[in-house]
Amino acid sequence: MKILIIGGGNMGLTFARSFLATHIVIAENMFILEKSIEKAEELKKQQIGSIHGEPDNYVSEADLIILAVKPQDSRELFARIKPFVDPQQVVLSIMAGVKSEDIAESLGTKKVVRAMPNLPAQIGFGMTVYTSSNEVTRIELVTVQNLLNATGKAIYVEDEGMIDAATAISGSGPAYVFYFMQKLIESAVSMGFAKSEAEMLSYQTFRGAVELFNKYDFTCQEWIDKVSSKGGTTEAALNKMQAHTTGYHFKEGVKAALDRARN
Repeated sequence: MKILIIGGGNMGLTFARSFLATHIVIAENMFILEKSIEKAEELKKQQIGSIHGEPDNYVSEADLIILAVKPQDSRELFARIKPFVDPQQVVLSIMAGVKSEDIAESLGTKKVVRAMPNLPAQIGFGMTVYTSSNEVTRIELVTVQNLLNATGKAIYVEDEGMIDAATAISGSGPAYVFYFMQKLIESAVSMGFAKSEAEMLSYQTFRGAVELFNKYDFTCQEWIDKVSSKGGTTEAALNKMQAHTTGYHFKEGVKAALDRARN
């Protein structure tokens, strides 16, 4: 199998390294197109495939083309690679907000898969939601799923609109977690802990809570009830958060991310 990754940024590199680490593809069959001369030179030192600065006939050799560039760069990219794209190639896009229909029309191919991965894919704990056009065969879709699973877990959705929802939930989600971790750290420091101690308190608390959730079959609300006791410290904190409608504002924040993804 030959794979072309367009864009040598964080996600492009994550895919390349994951595919090589899981032996899905060998370096000789990996192509990376990176327009930045400086970045291309850095990529060449990593021996993760053949690095190119301009599209050429190698584009049409790939079985799968992965679009890992910023959405605002899509129009320029489409114009550059369209002459080399074969209609039978599968195009996997991780660009937020760029619809499958636009990709298909711009590149002259109907085999399009849209996916929304997230940052933890870098360490194999990613969460990716993906969908595909009807022209993508079952075998091709299974191949794409195996590739996405190399970076963590993947969920297929029929409705392309759910890709925008995934952008707001799992795509942006790590930032929400880091935001709450930071607030917990700041609270610990304000109470007298050293910064290093506060970071450990926050990190281990988040990690422990996730491990508990994964190990036992309880809902989040059931875990909240287990941690809280009548008249206790946890109840006092939760009551204060509810009084300030923290949960409502958080959901409004996530909705803002969804609106931005749709726009």
